[in-house]
This record gives sequence, C-alpha cells and structure tokens, in this order.
Amino acid sequence: MPLIASSYVKAPFYQINGHWQTIWPALFRKVSTFNWSRERLELADGDFLDLDWLPASDSRRLVVLSHGLEGNSDRHYVRGMARAFRQNNWEVLAWNCRSCSGELNRTARLYHHGDVEDIDYVLEHALRQKDYESVVLIGFSMGGAITLKYLGVQGNRLAEPIRAGIAFSTPCDLRAGAEALELPGNSFYKNRFFRKLKAKLLAKEQQFPGLIDPSLFDQVEQWAQFDEWFSAPVAGYRSANEFYEQSSCVNFMANSKVPLLVVNAQNDPILLPACTPVDLGQKYSHIYVETPRAGGHVGFQSPGELIWSEQRALDFVN
Repeated sequence: MPLIASSYVKAPFYQINGHWQTIWPALFRKVSTFNWSRERLELADGDFLDLDWLPASDSRRLVVLSHGLEGNSDRHYVRGMARAFRQNNWEVLAWNCRSCSGELNRTARLYHHGDVEDIDYVLEHALRQKDYESVVLIGFSMGGAITLKYLGVQGNRLAEPIRAGIAFSTPCDLRAGAEALELPGNSFYKNRFFRKLKAKLLAKEQQFPGLIDPSLFDQVEQWAQFDEWFSAPVAGYRSANEFYEQSSCVNFMANSKVPLLVVNAQNDPILLPACTPVDLGQKYSHIYVETPRAGGHVGFQSPGELIWSEQRALDFVN
C-alpha cells in the first residue's frame, strides 16, 4: 500500500492558501542560471517538436521533463527541476508539445493530456543519441498525465533504460479535472486556459479552414462544452466522454512495469480528490501516491534554491 506520508507540510508563510501557492511561484520564481541547447526534431507527418537539452557528456543518466497545459520548457517548474537534476550529474531533456515552443506547428494536430505518441517519438530519438543506463520521466500537470499514461500504455514494451515516472499536480482523471475548473474561485484558471487555447485554435482555423466552428466559443459556459466542441474533435475523438475515457491516465497506470510516483497537494485548487489515484496506490505495489497538505498546483516552494518537489524527485530516483 504505497500511500506516502508527505514531508511537505508547510508552504512559505506569505503563501496563505492553495491559490497563492499556485500563483506566487508562477509570477515570481525565476530560474535563470542556464541556457537550453535547442534541437528541432522533424516528424514523419511533416510536423516538428522542439527539444531543449542540458547536456552532460560524462553522464549516462537522462531525465525527460514534460510541461503542463499551455506551458513550455521555460516554465519555472521545468527549469527548476532541470537545474536540480543537472547539478546532480543527470543529462536533461525538456520537450515542448506541438505549438508550445514559440512557433505554431505545421499540422492540424495539436496536443492533449492523453497524447502519448509524441513523447514516444522524443524518447526514441533520445535513446538513439547515447547509451543511457537510466532514464527517468517527470511530468507536471498535463505533462504528468502524458507521462503516466505513456508508461502504462507501453507496459512490457517499454525501453529497458527507462526506470521510473514521476508526476506532480496531475489530473489523473480528466473528467474530474474539467469539473474542478467549475468550482467557485477557479474562474481565473478557467478563463486563462480558455483565452490561450481559443487564440491557438483560431490560429489553427486560419491554417486549416473548417477545422473548428469559431462561433461556438461564445456558447462555452462549462469546460466540458469546450472539450466537447474543441478538445475532443481536434484530438480525433467523437465526444468529450470518449476523450476523457481515453485520455485519463488513471485508466492505464496499472499496466506500468516501472515505479510511478504521483504527488498531488490536498489544497490544489484545480484538482478534485478524484484526480488523485489513491485506490491504485492501495492496490498496486508500483504506484506511490503522496498527498501533501499544502503545495497548490505545481508550487511546493520551500527555502533555498532547491525547492521541495525537486528534492522529492531526486530522492525517489536515487
């Protein structure tokens, strides 16, 4: 029963609740002590993925970082984790989902919580570059969902060097994640995601007329409608229900053949309890579930350069 009593019990005093523990790091935490080395990975379908590396010529250990919804490799949580692992002599690869690296991608396809094809391309490419002896996958929010689903889908087919997966602040049940955005007090997050995704989808409509019906944007009241009219069809699903079923990593994690660590704060404002797979942690010996009382959404700040989530990830893999 790998349900872990968390060592993260208190956020900085000025981060008075889950909202502040989420928003403060996003606004004020800066990690600027390194520059990425960017590589463009051309894909067979004519699209591309931008990969950002922190090389370590003397290391055969690689950590692969996956960002959250409408994030990228320069988000504070990605850069902080990258710095922490590089300082511990890991090579780092942070990949940007299609359309998230600062340049709109070429195809009609975007990305979503259940899209595991692109991370597979990334890992196949990375494993061709060096004879790594250990590879660890770490994802944040949506990136955590991609990481956990990928490891479950791969099962026994997983490349031998991949040793573990770690996910912070992850909506393991995507339907519950959509419902969380409707909670009182969450309009800030809902409106922010809506604005960003609407702008991107309108840009896609310019590239591919007829891809979406822009008139439906004005009718969106609940996030489930956004998923029904936009997320699901653009991702190739017939409905939001099918999208939720096929994209929720909770439906795949049991098949992983490597250890998984899921860390979701109890005061995360945009995760409902159903987003955290406590029952899987109780049932499967390879699924570790940790639910700190505090931390917000991808927050987990603590004194010093290395924040708690970064030390927690290092402890888990070491």
